[in-house]
Amino acid sequence: MDVRTIQLKKTILEDNDRDADLLRRRLKDEGTYYMNVMSSPGSGKTSLLIRTIRTLEQMRRRREKAPLRIGVMEADIDSDVDARTITRETGVPAVQLHTGGMCHLDADMSRQGLAEIGSKELDLVFLENVGNLVCPAEFDTGAEKSIVILSVPEGDDKPLKYPLMFQEADAVVVNKIDAMPVFDFDRERFRENLRTCNAEAPVFFLSAATGEGVEDWCGWLDRQVRAYLER
Repeated sequence: MDVRTIQLKKTILEDNDRDADLLRRRLKDEGTYYMNVMSSPGSGKTSLLIRTIRTLEQMRRRREKAPLRIGVMEADIDSDVDARTITRETGVPAVQLHTGGMCHLDADMSRQGLAEIGSKELDLVFLENVGNLVCPAEFDTGAEKSIVILSVPEGDDKPLKYPLMFQEADAVVVNKIDAMPVFDFDRERFRENLRTCNAEAPVFFLSAATGEGVEDWCGWLDRQVRAYLER
């Protein structure tokens, strides 16, 4: 009797990729820019999102531009702490997505979350993906761009240890540079390590706690969103 071997992972990823492409096209028609934010736990994703939302609002006010309508989706295995924090600190709508033990979000989970938050009424939606440097990189969420946040205490060698995560990044944010004096983190060594798997992604060194470097990051993000909405 012949035994059939089914490559389940390949099938799952192919199905997800189709769903992600459909979602991306729908969001483009709606005029909603969807950004996937990935990192390990404790890198400062939520703190950076809060600082980013506030800074984008300030920058647009200075230019007398209409504020972006922003929403945040928080993905975690459990708890709604981050969603509550985002709404309390910024006033923007946020929803908590419980993954039921899964270590990532996929395109269908994104679709459900976007429907709940009301993406048609928003210009920019951030997805704070589940915190780890492995699984989220394997699943296309349907986002227009994906960024990776690395914190200084994690070390400058992470692109060598988790190349797929950094390979998938459209931009890399190095957070907690205010802690650099007490950690063995070298900016140029990090750039060299990143270039082994991603030669194109811009890198932003900043501190969500102090605000240093945040305007450079937000300026890049604002240009990405404006170009997307104007196409």
